Amino acid sequence: MGTNYSGVKRLAAEDAAAGRRCADRLLAMRERLRPLRDRRDDTRLLLATWNIRDFDSGRFGMGPRLPETFFYLAEMLSSFDLVAVQEVSRDLAPLERVIGTLGPDWDYIATDITEGRSGNGERMAFLYNRDRVRFRNIAGEIVLPEGQLVVGNSGAGADAADRGLQFARSPFLVSFSSGWFRFSLCTVHIYFGEDSGAALERRIGEIDRLAAFLAKRQDDAPRPVGGGIGAVENVIALGDFNVVSPEHRTMQALLRHGFEVPAAIDGSRIPDRDHFYDQIATRVRDDRFEVTAGGIENPFADVFRDEDLEAYRPHFARTVPEGADENAVLAAYRKWRTWQMSDHSPLWVEIRTDFSDAYLRPLAAA
Repeated sequence: MGTNYSGVKRLAAEDAAAGRRCADRLLAMRERLRPLRDRRDDTRLLLATWNIRDFDSGRFGMGPRLPETFFYLAEMLSSFDLVAVQEVSRDLAPLERVIGTLGPDWDYIATDITEGRSGNGERMAFLYNRDRVRFRNIAGEIVLPEGQLVVGNSGAGADAADRGLQFARSPFLVSFSSGWFRFSLCTVHIYFGEDSGAALERRIGEIDRLAAFLAKRQDDAPRPVGGGIGAVENVIALGDFNVVSPEHRTMQALLRHGFEVPAAIDGSRIPDRDHFYDQIATRVRDDRFEVTAGGIENPFADVFRDEDLEAYRPHFARTVPEGADENAVLAAYRKWRTWQMSDHSPLWVEIRTDFSDAYLRPLAAA
C-alpha cells in the first residue's frame, strides 16, 4: 500500500485553490524525492531523524498547521523506512493524522511526556514502515543508574522546576531489525539552554552522560553463545543533540565514548548544511555493518517557497509588524513557515542490511 492521498480530494472540495496547490506541490515533492525512494530495496534501510517543530501544540501562536501541510509532512516521511521524530506534542492526534496519510503499512512508537519546564510537554516517536522494519518488542526511556543527575539538585543552568531531573526530555531506546541487521535506536532531544555558562554545561552534560550510559550498556552486554555475530548489541543514537559544530565540545561529548558519525553525513560531506543540531551516531559491533550513503533534505525545496508568499499571506499576516517593508514581510513568512514544516531538516543514512553473502561464504569454503 502507498500513501493515502484521498484527503487531497476532500481538501479541494472545501478549498479549490488549496487543493490544486497541494496536488501540484506533492507532484513536485515526489519527483524531487524519487532518487531517494528508488534507493529502497530489500538490501538496505533508509534511517532518518527529523525534529518537526512544535508538532502540534500551537503554544507559540504560530499555527495551526494547514490541512495541506500534513500531506507534505507525510510525503517527506514516506521517503524513509524508519524516522525518529522529535517535538511531538502531548496531543497525538496530529501525529496520527500523518500516520493515516502514510497508509496502513506504517506504525509508530511514542514516549510519554517528560515532566519539568524544559521538557516543554514534548514526546519523541519512531515512525516506521512495517514492510521494511520490525519492532523487536523492546522499548524504554533511559534512566541513569545510581541516581545520577544532569541538572543536579542545585538547579544550575535550569529552572527550579527542573531540579532533580536527569534529562530535559528522557531519551528513548527501542530495538528494531531490518533484514539481517539487529539494532537499538536511541532518540534524543537534548536540552539547549544558552550558548555559554551553566546552561551550556548542562547541555554538554546530558550528551556526555547519555553517551557514556549507552557505551557501558553495550560493552556490558554478553557476547552471544557460539559467536553468533548477528545477535551482538548494535547501538545508533540519533535526534536533536543541539550540537554547535563538529569541532565543539557538544560533539566531543558524544564522540569520546566511541560513537562515530558516518562519513556520508559529517560536516565536510554536506557543504550546504547550516547547522549541526541533528546527528546520527553509531556504535556498532557487527563487522558487517556499513553505511552506504547519507544526506539532508530541504523541507522547503518544493513547498512554502519564497515565491508562494502571496498565497499564504492571509495565514501569517498577523505576525507582520505594522508598517513592515517587503523584506520584513518575507522574514515573517519564512519564520511562520517553520511552524508548518520545521526549522530543522531531515537527516538520513542508508544502511546495508543484507548479509547473505557474508554468511554463506564461510559455509561454502568449509
